Amino acid sequence: MREQGKISAARLWVVLVRSGYAVGAVAESSIAQTKLCLTDFAALEALLHKGPLTITELQSKVLLASGSMTAAVDRLERRGLLVRKASATERRARVLELTSEGKRLAASCFEKHSRDLEALMAVLTEREKELLHSSLKKLGLRAAELLEEQRERGAVKGKE
Repeated sequence: MREQGKISAARLWVVLVRSGYAVGAVAESSIAQTKLCLTDFAALEALLHKGPLTITELQSKVLLASGSMTAAVDRLERRGLLVRKASATERRARVLELTSEGKRLAASCFEKHSRDLEALMAVLTEREKELLHSSLKKLGLRAAELLEEQRERGAVKGKE
């Protein structure tokens, strides 16, 4: 997999997948300690940082199927963590907004989760974090371009 000091794309992919899995497991463990499921945490975090959103907007932020998103919103509403309000601009749309209890819980859970991630990432220098961020972003954008090109040629079935 290595050719005269060069790391092959296949080897890099394996390291990326394994690293992503391990980092994801640490993040999920951190979220589990908040006593929230991943879906509820993601919804609360998005509403905390993005402000009130429609269910469709929230769904696109947390990348969930509509049924899962509706179930999460129902759970959070039953717990008194968010409310559904009429939209000022669209008669049929409902806007989701955190209650004061929802804001408090979301902020404290996110703060703990953020500390856990900082502790994990402390193994990297600031320069390494910057380089990793820019490299992964560049790689992700290129992968998205390739997928779009394949979809346009009809080679890949994508999300509609």
